[in-house]
Amino acid sequence: MRLIPNYIHASIIGFESPAMEYVESSLSLDSLLIEHPHATYIGIAKGESMIGDGIFDGDLLVVSRAEKSADNSIIVATLNGEFVCKRLLKKQRLLVSSNVTMPPYQLTEEDDFCVEGVVIRSIRMHKALGILQ
Repeated sequence: MRLIPNYIHASIIGFESPAMEYVESSLSLDSLLIEHPHATYIGIAKGESMIGDGIFDGDLLVVSRAEKSADNSIIVATLNGEFVCKRLLKKQRLLVSSNVTMPPYQLTEEDDFCVEGVVIRSIRMHKALGILQ
């Protein structure tokens, strides 16, 4: 894959002159998006609980186990046998959705809870992946 190092405006209606010079270089999405490949996995977002953070149903989540979860991190965790993606408020022991219609979840000692990693990137999927259809 080649990277053309020009910024592209979302409102673009055409290209600059075909004679415009540009530099091509090799590009690896792995090296661009992933800092710790052996501690990183990709998940697929489901639902609308994180839309306030720009994470929509079907988006790809790049999740790093090398990152330490900090207060207010967006994490992927297992909660009572289910995978969840939420914002973690450590001191309050809350899992918070960024969709204002969804209440926060108060973690208790009875919960089976484990942080699986920190969401370091999300990739918008404008067309569903064939493997999910």
